[in-house]
Amino acid sequence: MERRYHLGEFEETVLLVVATQLGEAYGLSITKVIEEELGRSVNMSSVHTALYRLEEKGYVKSDLSGASEKRGGRRKRIFQITAVGKSALLEAKSHREYLWSKIPEYIFEGGGS
Repeated sequence: MERRYHLGEFEETVLLVVATQLGEAYGLSITKVIEEELGRSVNMSSVHTALYRLEEKGYVKSDLSGASEKRGGRRKRIFQITAVGKSALLEAKSHREYLWSKIPEYIFEGGGS
């Protein structure tokens, strides 16, 4: 049976950002991208919640970085996408492209509502 991946919209956004950060993604870096580059207001606790859900599903994995003086001796949890996460993103992309292809062109013509 074919594996089906289920990503919520926010989970997909977080997973996409993790994939763009090449194994260097962490809560604050992801939050900044979502806020600054996507123009979306988000708090870090919702990003962390999504990351932990994605980790439970096997879509990301995490490791603790070394402690740094800059962080007061605390370690940072770094996330990276897994092979399963890549498959989930590819499936989500495929579904979106399929649905977009089914929208008749006239829906977006004319500029009206």
